[in-house]
Amino acid sequence: MKKAELEQIIKEEIIKIKKIMISEGMVQENGYKFLKKTLEILSKKEKVLLLSCSNRFNWDDDNIDIPKSKILGLYLKEELGDKATFIDVSELRIFPCEGNVSRKEGNSCGPLKSLLKDDKKNPSGYHRCWASLNNKTDELWKISKELFESDAVIFFSSVRWGQANMFYQNLIERLTWIENRHNTLGEKNIVKGIETGFICVGQNWNGEDVTKTQMKVHEFYGFEPNKNLYWNWQYTKDINDETQRSYKSSHNKFIKNMDLGTFEKDEL
Repeated sequence: MKKAELEQIIKEEIIKIKKIMISEGMVQENGYKFLKKTLEILSKKEKVLLLSCSNRFNWDDDNIDIPKSKILGLYLKEELGDKATFIDVSELRIFPCEGNVSRKEGNSCGPLKSLLKDDKKNPSGYHRCWASLNNKTDELWKISKELFESDAVIFFSSVRWGQANMFYQNLIERLTWIENRHNTLGEKNIVKGIETGFICVGQNWNGEDVTKTQMKVHEFYGFEPNKNLYWNWQYTKDINDETQRSYKSSHNKFIKNMDLGTFEKDEL
């Protein structure tokens, strides 16, 4: 499928959810209000980074499936326009964390000698990560470069077995050097003043706890979490509901609950 065709499908999906109203009960009732509040906050920022961490494999070009959390990110991108940068983390090549934070000789994550020496990839001079040095094709820099130029960053994730999914977890672990620089190495906090949010979508278990945990993680990192930017949508409160019927119904319910039609604006 050509890029233009895929972009058109995504636009049609966003238009579709703009037209549909909220219905039925959910973990957080009136979920569209949380989305509206998110948009109100981000619209006042100068530059926003939107990081989508959910994935789908599409084997049918005529039936493209877009992750629910990604739909929310794409919607916010459309509303915010040029002030927002949207990155699909699942499409980047980001190598796993090397675990240097807990070596037997001590914490070796983020020292000056791990600096990424590349003015294009690291214009701020802040990016220090051994995995970036040891893996020349690593693309974490595409995120860090935008991050240090933003005044707000929102992470979008799905819930997998009671935790944030692997793409988000891999990303946040690879950013450990941000926290290390000020908490362990005694340097300045390089993300001070950057507001954060975490929006996740789950099926039937633990979304609220995942969201609370990540808000605390972001606080440890030195970001400034905005509690109004941390929320989750979950299809059902029944943790034992693993039926096929439930999974098939969740997408339509999500579309209805995200009342994007309340934001009066011309169609894309």
